Amino acid sequence: MVALAGDKLNATRQRIQRELTGGRGRADDPLYKARRTLRTGRALLTDKQKARLSALWAIDEAVPLEVTWLTYQDIIDAYRHPDADVGKKLLTSVIDRIKTAVPAGLEELAQLGRTLEKRRDDILAWFDHPGSSNGPTEAINGRLEHLRGIALGFRNLVNYRLYAEFRISDGMSTSGLCPLPHVKMPAWFESLPHLKMPA
Repeated sequence: MVALAGDKLNATRQRIQRELTGGRGRADDPLYKARRTLRTGRALLTDKQKARLSALWAIDEAVPLEVTWLTYQDIIDAYRHPDADVGKKLLTSVIDRIKTAVPAGLEELAQLGRTLEKRRDDILAWFDHPGSSNGPTEAINGRLEHLRGIALGFRNLVNYRLYAEFRISDGMSTSGLCPLPHVKMPAWFESLPHLKMPA
């Protein structure tokens, strides 16, 4: 979510850079110099970074960037707030503010608002279940994909399933993933010298 908002912030900076210079940023361009500072959280800015941003906001053409940056910072503040209920209210207000009627010149922010409004329930659900992650699901999927890659020689689905259960028997199971009933490990499989059967 924060990464998505950061991408829109970066896209706004690049667009303004192209409009002002007719090309990509150079090392001495203020917009290019501030590219990392823009992604830094408000509470973490040093005095030097604050001065750099103040100089950037003095450029009239950078107003769309400043508005997008403020929205980006509001999203960060919502996720960093220690109280999940307050964080949820903060993010809800951000979504309500940018979901429609965003002024012209803020195309990236308008696109972000439409995306957040479309996925509002999914985004705000994080505050009801903080710390939730799809990491365990991705871990199992990664192991199954690896297994699929190394078991390409199997022509028999039953043997493939048995091999899968053997390979991931250290705490994970394919039960429920395959509709086939459990069958006994074949003798040829048990006799392979390089495989240690689980106890």
